[in-house]
Amino acid sequence: MTTGSDAEAPHLPVLLDEVIAALAPKPGEVIVDGTFGAGGYTRAILATGASVVAIDRDPDAIAAGRALEAGHEGRLRLVQAPFSSLDEHVEQVDGVVLDIGVSSMQLDQAERGFSFRADGPLDMRMAQAGPTAADIVNTYKASDLTRIFGLLGEERHAGRIARMIEARREKRPFTRTLELADAIETLVGRSPKDKIHPATRVFQALRIYVNDELGELSRALVAAERALKPGGRLVVVTFHSLEDRIVKRFLADRDETVAGSRHLPQVVVKVATFMRKGGGIAPGEAEVERNPRARSARLRAAVRTDASPRGDDPSVFGLPKLPAISGER
Repeated sequence: MTTGSDAEAPHLPVLLDEVIAALAPKPGEVIVDGTFGAGGYTRAILATGASVVAIDRDPDAIAAGRALEAGHEGRLRLVQAPFSSLDEHVEQVDGVVLDIGVSSMQLDQAERGFSFRADGPLDMRMAQAGPTAADIVNTYKASDLTRIFGLLGEERHAGRIARMIEARREKRPFTRTLELADAIETLVGRSPKDKIHPATRVFQALRIYVNDELGELSRALVAAERALKPGGRLVVVTFHSLEDRIVKRFLADRDETVAGSRHLPQVVVKVATFMRKGGGIAPGEAEVERNPRARSARLRAAVRTDASPRGDDPSVFGLPKLPAISGER
């Protein structure tokens, strides 16, 4: 997976050795790869002798993985679904790995509209269904676009860019990736010192919003809590601070047992459902040099306890308040 920058790189699974070490798959175990993508983690897990249930909401990823599924004699099952529903497809598994973000395969296909490296339709839908990025850009009012770009892209020119989009689309709707990227570059400018294209953060924000990536991640963490057996391992690789913050908050909350008040000290309010395994792990210099898309990755891992799952608690995640996805604006 990747942040969505404009750097070129082959399809390399990020932090692969570290993921396998934290996941510790063994022959006879069942591991969920919640973000199958190009299958990098799944292949490495299968090589250990474990079985894999691989999930992806992108029909292209599932279709591309059918040959791999056929070649592993029942040890690989592909499921086309959002990873937030993983507990609906498995019961009591030994491990769950989630690699958050857009896959390299999606990013490198111009026709999917995730990137501005090559011109394509302004789409960005992982599941290839629902509103597109063009729908958002051409119908949302400037104040809503400002929140999306500012909160999900951490774009400091969010307001200026949103107002420019609102004015420009009156003459001609935005339909192509380069059309939007060029308009942003013209407005903001680009210094030779800039390491990323001026449109990078806006494209990131649109992709996250169109696919409800932060909501999906939050729901997937709760689903993993339900699906993992005692001793099961959860491994999550994130690619920017918004994702990493959600994972940190979830694990901090779940790795905590809270007793009642001083008046009722014998009452346990909540019991830890995970034990964290260290802090965030970043890729080494050699991996970043080999695969620039890994530069912002962080791995966090935890082990499931035998406590009952707590269920969903939106306050844990600190999700930003964004306009609801709607075709009516």
